[in-house]
Amino acid sequence: MALLARIDDASASPEVKAVFDDIRATRGDDTINDVWRVLANDPALLADCWRSVKETMKPGALDPLTKELVYVAVSIANSCEYCIQTHTRAARAKGMSDAQFTEMLAVVGLASRMNRIVTGLQVELDERYRPPS
Repeated sequence: MALLARIDDASASPEVKAVFDDIRATRGDDTINDVWRVLANDPALLADCWRSVKETMKPGALDPLTKELVYVAVSIANSCEYCIQTHTRAARAKGMSDAQFTEMLAVVGLASRMNRIVTGLQVELDERYRPPS
């Protein structure tokens, strides 16, 4: 259960309505996810988060599916159930196959395991990988 109320369209301030309208227009969908409705309790935070999502997730050097896969991987590492579910769905909508999903999970599992082992061993970075001074 969310710790703050979900702001519905009827009680949204003009600032929140503007962000909700932009979300709808950008996504081409009339639905506003609950995360945005809860963030709407703080209109400035809502606007800032939406700006970041909109800017970062737009097509660029990485294709939209790759961005979603990275988002899912980080969400798994951070144990964010909401983001795992919503961005897995977004990745599927962008063409992610079951094979891509399971391979991404294998990479997440490998990185998580190796990160813990290397951290525990306190291995110093090889000279060849160190940035130039």
